[in-house]
Amino acid sequence: MADISWTDDDEHWFDPNNPWTPLPGVRTGGELSRGEKAADSVRNRMGSWGFVITFLGFMGVWAVINSLWLRNHGFDPYPYILLNLFLSMLAGLQGAILLIAAKRADAIAAEQALSHLTISKNSSEIIREVRHEMHELRKLAHDIHRLVDKEKEKNNE
Repeated sequence: MADISWTDDDEHWFDPNNPWTPLPGVRTGGELSRGEKAADSVRNRMGSWGFVITFLGFMGVWAVINSLWLRNHGFDPYPYILLNLFLSMLAGLQGAILLIAAKRADAIAAEQALSHLTISKNSSEIIREVRHEMHELRKLAHDIHRLVDKEKEKNNE
């Protein structure tokens, strides 16, 4: 992971009108490898209602074609041995696919955590500097009040 450094230009990285503003130090788009892009694509497709509905539709069409339309004399008559083979292969691959997607999600979370940590450390430093400046300003304000009080006493005499 790249080291994230804070500059004055980085203060404008966040757009309050866009809640999806990318974090500094978190890789996106062209910075990702083919494998990372593929993992994101598979995760986004298989983890969607579109995939579930398409999968159920495919299963229904398979059953209708082989049982009703071809009158149980189709390429895979009931009890759908070929379909069961495909589903078993899908289940076997699904474990690996889920692990790949989980590893990618962990990598994204790690990059985001590093970005948040860096932002938090930099914010803490800025807050520390502001507190110091506020303390100095309070001392100066107190000194000014003392001088004003002394001038008032001189004028009253």
